[in-house]
Amino acid sequence: MQQISTTEQRLMDRIDAAAMLAQVELWCEINTGTGNLPGLAQQWDLLAEAFAALPGAVHKVEPAPVTAIAADGSEIATANGAHLVVSVRPDAPRRFLLTGHMDTVFPPAHPFQTLRWLDGETLNGPGVADMKGGIAVILAALGAFEASPAAASVGYDVMINADEETGSLSSAALIAELARGKAAALTYEPSALPDGTLAGERPGSGNYSAIITGRSAHAGRNPQDGRNAILAAADLALRLKALEEPGLSVNPARIDGGSANNVVPDHAVLRFNVRPRLPDLAQRFDASLREAIRVIEKLHDVSIHLHGGVSRPPKPLTEDATALFGLVRECGAALGQQIRWQASGGVCDGNNIAACGVPVVDTMGVRGGAIHSAEEYLIVPSLAERAALSALVLHRLSGGS
Repeated sequence: MQQISTTEQRLMDRIDAAAMLAQVELWCEINTGTGNLPGLAQQWDLLAEAFAALPGAVHKVEPAPVTAIAADGSEIATANGAHLVVSVRPDAPRRFLLTGHMDTVFPPAHPFQTLRWLDGETLNGPGVADMKGGIAVILAALGAFEASPAAASVGYDVMINADEETGSLSSAALIAELARGKAAALTYEPSALPDGTLAGERPGSGNYSAIITGRSAHAGRNPQDGRNAILAAADLALRLKALEEPGLSVNPARIDGGSANNVVPDHAVLRFNVRPRLPDLAQRFDASLREAIRVIEKLHDVSIHLHGGVSRPPKPLTEDATALFGLVRECGAALGQQIRWQASGGVCDGNNIAACGVPVVDTMGVRGGAIHSAEEYLIVPSLAERAALSALVLHRLSGGS
């Protein structure tokens, strides 16, 4: 194990834990539910001001167009906030990517809006772990890394998107663009477990809406003339669930549609999620899905339009990714932090980055837990711990010693 050098210790000494906590408290007072555009705009301004401390240019990137399917089957535009990109030494021959997200799962109407201390080291609040604490780690780590003699020879991009919690649909192309040619990437989701365990391999994830059009008729006078869209949706849901196999889960989640009890329903929307652990499973599911739709259309005499797809590709642990995990573990050991990793059932922007062929560790954020609930908490000492870990990883990735 390579111990901390004098140069590296100087980097660690630059990390200001109190300033990091103050940032988290300020940022978490702002509601940034994915659809809350005023809150996201306010957050963007504060982040732009904070990241201006780095020796690079701060850019506002408008969200790409995204559509969703309404309950009536119509395709509607969804609104997303602007994304923040910081580019430092863009012409450097070796560059890295660091990513986070400013949005949370808590809309303005959600009752969970305030911070409170659970004990002397544990802060409860919306986004404290997922992932405004992680954004503070990015900024502190890069501030420390900039003092490294090795920093001048490398560059990096930072991306903080505004739609990660809904699948990064308006930032997917931006992620792919920024990942291109990067030597490595770090993403700042909170650790997989409160003890700091990282997420290793991840499944992919796809969200679909199947819009089913049948034919209405009177349920008593002439039901034989109707084509029941609800029945077709239910049949499709059961057939999709039957496609599950080891490494592939399918979750039929909701059916919208229907009419009065005396009317054969001519419209339904089936919404479902699929999680394949390997790319070939995703491909096999897609073929089986198309065949199931063909069968349902013929059997029920309905038409089906499919919207959506796999937006988070599976993230297996490649040789390069395993090597990056090994470096993180080595740096953790030098800092007295025991680093482990395990497979996760969740997905994040790390999936998108890995699909570009870039090794990524995507749980470099704070230690905490109960994310996506009103019990979400941050273990406050982990702010400085994780910033030190990232600064050391970046230093050694850049050839520093």
